[in-house]
Amino acid sequence: MQLAGKVIAITGGGKGIGRALARRFAREGARHIAVADIDLPNAQAVAAEIGGSAHRVDVGNEADIAAFIEAVERTHGPIDLFCSNAGIGVGQGLDAPDAAWQKMLDVNLMAHVYAARHLVPRMIQRGGGYLLNTASAAGLLSQIGSVTYTVTKHAAVGLAEWIALTHAHQGIKVSVLCPQAVRTDMIAGNEGDVASVNGIMEPEEVAEAVVAGLAAGKFLILPHAEVTEYMQRKVADRDRWIAGMNRLHQRYHP
Repeated sequence: MQLAGKVIAITGGGKGIGRALARRFAREGARHIAVADIDLPNAQAVAAEIGGSAHRVDVGNEADIAAFIEAVERTHGPIDLFCSNAGIGVGQGLDAPDAAWQKMLDVNLMAHVYAARHLVPRMIQRGGGYLLNTASAAGLLSQIGSVTYTVTKHAAVGLAEWIALTHAHQGIKVSVLCPQAVRTDMIAGNEGDVASVNGIMEPEEVAEAVVAGLAAGKFLILPHAEVTEYMQRKVADRDRWIAGMNRLHQRYHP
């Protein structure tokens, strides 16, 4: 996808990766960028900076997602690229309460489902469209220390893959963004954790990787190059990989 002249919607666009994407897409010449965030002042600040529109959206609420899509398309035209980017990290081990699980499922998985449910039929009808879903390298490799994050991010990757393989012939393109540690609020105070073993990337670096990945039509966008090698090791010998990950777990969670 070339971004110039496109209508783009971004959830979680008020800060972090979402804000970096909005700024970078604006430099590419997007026609309109709709910035959604649960924190409306943050969305308004980004929208004002790039000349876009701001929307308060709770991505865990299907009605909010549907209303956001409708508002953008009614005012600015068909959405060419929908970036389902909002995500959270709560809960840790198997003792995480059901409420934490539900919150993670709502934001890290169902938000992607809601966006696809309301957009894919429209995109098919008009000949195609592009979904960019932000997941995590944890959706490919697992996250040491957090079962809730691991499971919901694996599910997000699986959903993106299913949409891609089911609707590719109908003009639907899907990319899934899977970075390791990025300098956002999510890792604040945990900069020395296992996720940062390969370095902490700036949101702006992630946005550059996204622009390149979209231009190439890549399903997996992996800003941290090491993730490809780790995936290959995992597939080649999963027992050995699990043993190695267990050793890493013990190092960071003795």
